[in-house]
Amino acid sequence: MLKKIADFDSRVTNFWLNRRFSARSNRWLRFYVRLGDGYIWVLFSLFLFWKVGWDNFLPILWHALTALAVSLVAYWVIKLCVKRARPFDTNPSIEAGVPPLDKYSFPSGHTMNNLAVASAVFFSAPQYGWVMVLLPLTWGLLRVYFGVHWLTDVLCGFLFGVLSFVIGHCIWILIF
Repeated sequence: MLKKIADFDSRVTNFWLNRRFSARSNRWLRFYVRLGDGYIWVLFSLFLFWKVGWDNFLPILWHALTALAVSLVAYWVIKLCVKRARPFDTNPSIEAGVPPLDKYSFPSGHTMNNLAVASAVFFSAPQYGWVMVLLPLTWGLLRVYFGVHWLTDVLCGFLFGVLSFVIGHCIWILIF
């Protein structure tokens, strides 16, 4: 089964190796994907605070931080147990188009952690959170394009992000 997953991931990655955007598009996409490093959450938090006010913002913040804490713990446990090599480490024809934040590939932390937070925001303020739910998936797919993740890293990161939110939500209900 693992061999079939690795073969699937290699086929997807090789497909993207032969399809590239222009240099100008790649610069914009690099900027966009780096927003997933957490930078966009500062801007979104300010926007959300401005739209909902302090009294409504604080519960959303605590809800999101609870989901993020669960996600980060799960992320590091999974990452250090699996220790999957990144695409650019296994294939010399692949260059990392963006800097990876750590050594291992599985799961995609950009997808997992950002989706856990985005799900909490969406749960509390769907009129603003729906946009933030879409971003982690696009960041994850771009990280496949830039050679730092396999597609299954992103898909599992998406599932683990949702699961982290659900666990974090249960904790949040018990605490708050």
